[in-house]
Amino acid sequence: MKNEKRGRFVLTNVIATELDILKRHVHVLKILQENEPAGIIKLSELTKHPQHMVRYSLRILEQEGLIEPSPHGAVTTGAIDKAIPVLKNKLKEMNKTIDDLIKSLD
Repeated sequence: MKNEKRGRFVLTNVIATELDILKRHVHVLKILQENEPAGIIKLSELTKHPQHMVRYSLRILEQEGLIEPSPHGAVTTGAIDKAIPVLKNKLKEMNKTIDDLIKSLD
């Protein structure tokens, strides 16, 4: 197809890219939770993501109040216990929307 790029379509490019970023943020958060405190270099090694991507994920997670800096590296905050169920529910809602879109194409 003319508008297809590497298995992605223009119609879905933005959402696919954003999902990749969200996946990375969640991965960094889970690895941090298991290895805290941890800095950018350690998280980069553990997640196999480049340091600049880990740095960005940490910045976003800090803005969300899920992590905070400490003298020994980033640590998770108590907000994570409330945020994970909310995130799961939002993803389930998105999944239902995707399922509905798939059905509408039948």
